[in-house]
Amino acid sequence: MNNLLRLLSDGRFHSGEELGLALGVSRSAVWKYLQRFESDCGLELFKVPGKGYRLVEPLSLLNYEDSFAVVDRLGWQLYLLETTDSTNAEALRLLQSGVPAPFVVMAEGQTSGRGRRGREWASPHAQNIYYSLALKVSNGIQGLSGLSLVVGLAVLRALRRLGVEGVGLKWPNDVYADGRKIAGILIELNGDPADACHVIIGIGVNVNMRPGSLNIGQPWTTVREQTGRLASRADLSQFLSESMYHYIDRHSREGFSSLREEWEANNIWYGKSCVLSTGAQQVKGVMNGIDEQGALRLWIEGRGEQCFSGGELSLRLDHDS
Repeated sequence: MNNLLRLLSDGRFHSGEELGLALGVSRSAVWKYLQRFESDCGLELFKVPGKGYRLVEPLSLLNYEDSFAVVDRLGWQLYLLETTDSTNAEALRLLQSGVPAPFVVMAEGQTSGRGRRGREWASPHAQNIYYSLALKVSNGIQGLSGLSLVVGLAVLRALRRLGVEGVGLKWPNDVYADGRKIAGILIELNGDPADACHVIIGIGVNVNMRPGSLNIGQPWTTVREQTGRLASRADLSQFLSESMYHYIDRHSREGFSSLREEWEANNIWYGKSCVLSTGAQQVKGVMNGIDEQGALRLWIEGRGEQCFSGGELSLRLDHDS
């Protein structure tokens, strides 16, 4: 399937005979594969008698060889999949089967992508980045303090390397561009966080999917929209691995406090009126930044400044103010 998709990724017409010869299968087998593309992956094809088949638009596919070279240089393993339910779920299965961390799981598509608080993460095939890094954390709570914010900095750097301007961070897990969400982070623990445990860092980046192609319940944007051109998912995944290594290494050596100033410099909601959801309760206040551990500093009228740690907390702008 992936070999056929790679042949079609240039967006040009290819005859069934040409595709069959390249893959060593019959024209009828090619037709069946193409039907699966449309039904399973949601990819649109033009079918023109006498010309053949082409994708409605070109695709940017991941590249195993180049991604492996980068990840291997960093001392990590790489698992690149055509499709999985969720790269975080696959990373957990690998850990449970005895695969040693650190390793990266990436996929061309996800069938059950997950965001924070049980939300679905839109995961069209060969359109975005679906990336999970599994790490072993041996220094307990200190090694986890501010981790999601550190990952946000890594995503920010990777996007800027690809030419995305106007990107910033929303506490605690989101990256925005032009006032809309472009990437999200989902961190899951496996083991005792007070002792040695594994952490799975899931990252989803909107890269080339088209506006209006999916029903997403919040304003969002893509790398393609921000740069005005088809973005290289292979380049972005490599930039992301390099950035993750840099920031996680610094976090493990120096702690979050060494990165606090950089995070604050990219905090797009500083001074804004916000609503913080803490389970069933909602707290209104003004976003005052973060503390040395990455906790939210919220100024609440009549109560002064209070700090809130991450977890299941959710922050949004207060549009009633």
